[in-house]
Amino acid sequence: MATVTDTATQERWEKENAAASPRKEPPTTVSSVPIEALYTPEHLANFDPDAELGYPGQYPFTRGVHASMYRSRLWTMRQFAGFGSAAQTNERFKFLLGKGQTGLSTAFDLPTLMGLDSDDPRSLGEVGRLGVTVDSLDDMEVLFDGIDLSQVSVSMTINAPAIVVMAYFLANAKRRGVDWKLLRGTLQNDILKEFHAQNEIVFPPEPSVRLVCDVIEFCATEVPQWNTVSISGYHIREAGSTAAQELAFTLADGFHYVDQCLERGMAIDEFAPRLSFFFNAHNDIFEELAKYRAARVLWADIARNKYGAKNEASWKLRFHAQTAGCSLQDKQPEVNLIRVAYQALAAVLGGCQSLHTNSMDETLALPSEHAVTLALRTQQVLAYETGVTNTVDPLGGSYFVETLTRQMMDEARKYFDQIEQKGGMIAALESGFFRREIADAAFMYQREIDAKRKLIVGVNAFVEKDEKPMDILQVEEAVETEQIARLKKVKASRDSDAALRALNEIRRLAATKTNLMPILLEAAEAHCTVGEIMNALADVFGRNDGATKW
Repeated sequence: MATVTDTATQERWEKENAAASPRKEPPTTVSSVPIEALYTPEHLANFDPDAELGYPGQYPFTRGVHASMYRSRLWTMRQFAGFGSAAQTNERFKFLLGKGQTGLSTAFDLPTLMGLDSDDPRSLGEVGRLGVTVDSLDDMEVLFDGIDLSQVSVSMTINAPAIVVMAYFLANAKRRGVDWKLLRGTLQNDILKEFHAQNEIVFPPEPSVRLVCDVIEFCATEVPQWNTVSISGYHIREAGSTAAQELAFTLADGFHYVDQCLERGMAIDEFAPRLSFFFNAHNDIFEELAKYRAARVLWADIARNKYGAKNEASWKLRFHAQTAGCSLQDKQPEVNLIRVAYQALAAVLGGCQSLHTNSMDETLALPSEHAVTLALRTQQVLAYETGVTNTVDPLGGSYFVETLTRQMMDEARKYFDQIEQKGGMIAALESGFFRREIADAAFMYQREIDAKRKLIVGVNAFVEKDEKPMDILQVEEAVETEQIARLKKVKASRDSDAALRALNEIRRLAATKTNLMPILLEAAEAHCTVGEIMNALADVFGRNDGATKW
């Protein structure tokens, strides 16, 4: 009986394939990696299933971080939400929970992300526009009013002022009598990817990383179920990187945080189990799931063999995925529903622990209730109707998938070597290395679209001449006026002397190596605002002035 490696059989297929194929050049992934017409055992030379695949829940975790994966527990369905005032977002949270969402994910507006108060002149026109406004502890109390924080997992997508917002969250939980040890959730708190891609930067790199590590150190003992940083490749990919760059730069950021925590004298197993990751789910299903598999293997290998972690939880790379916002189109926006469904499939086949599916109208505005409901229903259909959750790692052992996974790991390791050769993370960052790599990749991808070598439905192919406009969510201008009035009231009613003392103590301690979380908790309870706290820190740390090449 002939096998796929039988010479005569292979030669026959090669001739028939060559005669039938109209392509002069092989197709490529979204990241422009050439794809062969067929993958066979020859592509997996010396493949050892026991060592390279193993079993789910066991090192090297290629097949997933849990033994039974979705057969025992589905991923957390966590739709991104946040707009206008804290009260409006609180209503949206409750709406989503009522629709079957299993975790909350908080989007903040641009002023909050940049550490500005709503009454700052630079905030004009942006308050509540792209997310919820949080100026102080008072807003945090309204944001989660009526929501049991001991039962619901909460994610907060914020970076430069992440430590401040976390202080508000913990102070609110304390006021409500919720034991911090019961809190579950994730703080994005990944400032390095801001320097690579997203640009929401306040302080220079080193003090920025110091704040990240303060959160990691504090929560390791005080909030033990909390994911202290979501090491994020998502925004790197949104900026135009390839899948391999997203993988490599994300893991490199994670390794830098580990190094900094170890320098403080922390043991790897004290904090590594609560590090989490956040990846993009783009259009190319196989490239994406190979990326997730490669990430798990690389993290496990380095955590165990370089850093000496003994706890298996430290080896497990747990990740949240979000469908690719950069893939959404304003032309034929309903087609975005289809894109998102396939991207979500890639994330689930790749073994994500939580998932956000973008709404079809997100390229136009913040999601409407109708659009966000359909996005959530996309996950629910995937979970309950498609059968992809019935067996663990259904694509494990595929010649194609395992070849892509190997290739992805090889590319990532090359990037690790380049970063080391440039002097490490901060030196590479300050030289502009990451931004140049991402910019070059983005340029190449756009060139492929412009030349129609890559087709985007509704953009450079299958274009509709006449499209009906879609109803979108509008944030009323009154939100900004009302928020500024609310902030003014908070400042007028607080104990001004207590607030001033807290801000002065922040300045004093910021000049030392003391962990800043305890004093920030005091500042939160004194009703100091985001802008006031960030200004106090800037008095010591300075501000990012854009003078370097990042």
